[in-house]
Amino acid sequence: MKDIETIKISVRGLVEFVLRSGDLVSEFMGSTRNVDAIKAHQKIQKSSPKEYKSEVTLSHSVEKKGIKLEISGRADGIIENEDKITIDEIKTTTIPLELLEEDYNELHWAQAKCYAYIYSIQNKIENIDVQLTYYQMDTKGIKRFVKTFNLNELEIFFDNVAEKYLEWARMLNNIYKLRDESIKELSFPFSSYREGQRKLAVAVYKTIEESKKIFAQAPTGIGKTAAVLFPSIKAMREGHVSKIFYLTAKTITRTAAEKTLKNMRLKGLKLKNVTITAKDKICFNSEKGCNAEECKFAKGYFDRINEAIKDIFKEEEFSRGIIEKYAQKHKICPFEFSLELANYADCIICDYNYAFDPRVHLKRFFAENNTNSVLLVDEAHNLVDRAREMFSAEINKTEVLKLKKETKNQAKELSSKLNKINSYMIKTRKKCEIGNNQYLDKEPPHEIFPVIIEFIYYAEKWMLENKNNEFSFKDQLMEFYFKALDFIRTSEGYDERYITYAEKTYDDVRLKLFCLDPSYLLKEAMKRGKAAILFSATLMPMNYFVDILGGDENSYRVRLNSPFDRKNLCLMVDDKISTKYKMREFTYDKVVEDIEIVVKEKTGNYIVFFPSYKYMNEVYMRFCDKNPEINTMCQEVAMKEEERENFLHKFSECNTEILVGFAVMGGIFSEGIDLTGDRLIGTIIVGVGLPQICLERNIIMNYFKEKNNKGFEYAYTYPGMNKVMQSAGRVIRTEEDKGVVLLIDERFTYFSYKKLFPKEWNSVIKIINTKHIRQSINNFWEKFRV
Repeated sequence: MKDIETIKISVRGLVEFVLRSGDLVSEFMGSTRNVDAIKAHQKIQKSSPKEYKSEVTLSHSVEKKGIKLEISGRADGIIENEDKITIDEIKTTTIPLELLEEDYNELHWAQAKCYAYIYSIQNKIENIDVQLTYYQMDTKGIKRFVKTFNLNELEIFFDNVAEKYLEWARMLNNIYKLRDESIKELSFPFSSYREGQRKLAVAVYKTIEESKKIFAQAPTGIGKTAAVLFPSIKAMREGHVSKIFYLTAKTITRTAAEKTLKNMRLKGLKLKNVTITAKDKICFNSEKGCNAEECKFAKGYFDRINEAIKDIFKEEEFSRGIIEKYAQKHKICPFEFSLELANYADCIICDYNYAFDPRVHLKRFFAENNTNSVLLVDEAHNLVDRAREMFSAEINKTEVLKLKKETKNQAKELSSKLNKINSYMIKTRKKCEIGNNQYLDKEPPHEIFPVIIEFIYYAEKWMLENKNNEFSFKDQLMEFYFKALDFIRTSEGYDERYITYAEKTYDDVRLKLFCLDPSYLLKEAMKRGKAAILFSATLMPMNYFVDILGGDENSYRVRLNSPFDRKNLCLMVDDKISTKYKMREFTYDKVVEDIEIVVKEKTGNYIVFFPSYKYMNEVYMRFCDKNPEINTMCQEVAMKEEERENFLHKFSECNTEILVGFAVMGGIFSEGIDLTGDRLIGTIIVGVGLPQICLERNIIMNYFKEKNNKGFEYAYTYPGMNKVMQSAGRVIRTEEDKGVVLLIDERFTYFSYKKLFPKEWNSVIKIINTKHIRQSINNFWEKFRV
């Protein structure tokens, strides 16, 4: 007997997919609207007569051509009188009731008609009433529309809707069958496993199978991306996972996942992946508002979205370029298009935010914390600081005061609420002035919470009442409204892992609920997936990352050795130079001299990494003054994508002259880039990468000093050495690569730093003098001269 494919869908999901039409609406709804809507439903249901049965579950199956469609949902109400049955569908609205006509929304009627059909066929009823009950959220008024339908016309309607969905379901079903068949036959995308690669792949599969977490330190060259994607895809075929989320911190690292999946397609894989690009980067109409009046890609969006989905499914992948191509073709919003495609894609490549951030995570997948997804967390060392920011919130006095003045004439009540917040911030400023422009408190600022909640209420009320009006401070109000909302939401999870701090800077005061230890919240967030794979070349020390990223004693751990020949790397340490902050102004010329020696020994491309822009710029200017004949480039703050690409493009294998790039550790050029072969033959790393000393870092240090007596390590040493190792890892990217790395700082020979070196750094050359640098480099390159 042929297997029947069962697809489950809600009544609402069915009609919204098949019958959706109209514009993409980006309308302010307020944070409490969903709760208010539920209360409105309950109010109407409770006030109804005894014949009214509320929240009645109904389900029905349709089976055609090997697919069984199970449709279910809950009718808001069923009124069972002796002479007639009425299906009641309750909808809340902010539109004045006098403007509502019977045909206001086809989807509302469609949903109710589906319930009416299911009830009628199950209870053998020929005629049934369908009632739409509209509840006006502001006036509390109610308006009802009633239509009578017979079973025959309901059946025609229902069958038509179901058949249209089944047509789409059949297409998806065929695609999924092809996918599973291709996965079954799929071999590893490369001719053989690299050293450690198979071990990692097996560990990943086991982790997924057992619904656990694994922390994997896999040095550059092992092929981490393939080693985590391949077993995840195999696990999909076996039914262990239904979706793969490949999560990254930076746009540049997403290309590695896309490239690996392309390689697997060359081996016969049939799998759909989508890359979600941030809205502000992919928007076609960023100069104007996200509404049908100003954006042609929002107008009629739902009239065209289904055809666009069917059209793009001819493609093997949904990368940014492909999404933009089809979005332009069908005149639809590319960002919303990518989110829609994520519903059907097997692998979603996106930023950490979409899985972990409480403000923007993809609730359509993670709402019930019960998904059958695997989370692949690339460059997991970056998640530490990103998580702290995701789970923190702040407000600034200057934005409060400015908005208070802006709203003074048009929104006096709102302005008065902002004045209360400003008054609290003035008190906070005074506390800061007493304590060296800083104020710390382990307790949350309870006094300001009612004031902010009051502002949120009046802001929502004002924006809803004036949503059709233009006002100059609209964007400013919306921005602070969401900040205030985030502040309150963050306060609800405030515990011993948080601290409240205020800081006075120039003419401003910042008040922040700061998440010191994100481990618990990350652990909870990872429950949104079945398993989590956290991997990086620099998860050192492992215990630190397991602790801070939400692992526990049940989490798997794997450390892999570098597959590259140690002879291909010349690693040196110059500990005669101190790059400690107070010593830097005395080291500029010494660092310049070291750079000169390294780059002049062999023509090629080099990058020098620094702990700060200030230090980098000073050395850069001195180096250029002394060496005008050498080609140089310098990283700038907030470089655009095109500028970054131009920077990297100049690192060509065809260079016949010396090229030296100057960059900062932990920046856009220190990780996630592959300058293979002769595109990069050396790096000079100035300093141990310690984050700049600041209030937040010192707070983190004091917290962990009290918790585990590793305050300085958690706040400074470990994050710093991760930057160093990432920067050094730019040189050797493949088995054929060869290059030199010079570490400049006396602390590199301290035991506390040396114990963090990876195994392949054990034979580091300790430099005696500048002549020794030249000799060591010359001896190294001499081995490869033919």
